[in-house]
Amino acid sequence: MDYDLIVSQGRLADRSPHALLGARLAGERFARRYGLRTRKLGTPYPNSADGWSHALAQSRETLTSLQNAVSQSLEAGRKPLMIANSCVASLASLPVVARKRPAAKILWFDAHGDFNTPETTRSGYLGGMVLAGACGLWKTEVGGGVSPRNLLIVGARDVDPAESELLTQAGVTILPPRTATPEAVAQWAGGAPLWLHIDWDVLEPGHVPAAYKVNQGLAPDRLKAILEAIPANRVEGLELAEFEAPDDPEAREAALRLMIKLTEPILDPQPVARTAPAV
Repeated sequence: MDYDLIVSQGRLADRSPHALLGARLAGERFARRYGLRTRKLGTPYPNSADGWSHALAQSRETLTSLQNAVSQSLEAGRKPLMIANSCVASLASLPVVARKRPAAKILWFDAHGDFNTPETTRSGYLGGMVLAGACGLWKTEVGGGVSPRNLLIVGARDVDPAESELLTQAGVTILPPRTATPEAVAQWAGGAPLWLHIDWDVLEPGHVPAAYKVNQGLAPDRLKAILEAIPANRVEGLELAEFEAPDDPEAREAALRLMIKLTEPILDPQPVARTAPAV
């Protein structure tokens, strides 16, 4: 494979105790499945329901390490497979994509808009501010540069009113679950290279445990159909985030197997008869 496996093991605004474990276990499973060597980056800290400013300061070391790893991978002509405890990891990766793969469009699979700023956030959660920071709406100190018009949020259904206004003003495209189809994604993507981010809360709860449960999400088959329609050779990188490792061993194993299955169209593409247009 031409992927480099990068696993976050430093706190990235984690508010629950199971995200770091989830990233580690997922990294181990993907490494075993694809024979990849793993770079584990970051120093673990206890989870905390702190505000975005403190969380950002605590995350800076991990973000810098992740940013360097993603940059090195792309400079070597390879593709990062970044598995992270939270979407905050993308504060590191997306500015690198904007610089080194400026033609790439970003497919962001998430139940949330992640487009709040320090002025609009009601929860103070750094993870809800990632895309706005990457697009330069607030100063993250790890870079910006992403064009909002190169951003498609797929599966969003829990968006704050002020956040929604910012998304509209910036020109970000959103496909809620009912309209998130391979055809719709294909129409938006055109023939551009793609960068993929999957927050597992994009799925209907009950399939892959995530920090937040938002009903009426994508069914796993729908997500897989979208990924199957994406030519794997147009993918510049893949990010997986927010797997909350459950205590129950059977539930944990089922979730890990599903994550592997859903991402196989990108990481292990097989010739298939396609009924939907390629993205």
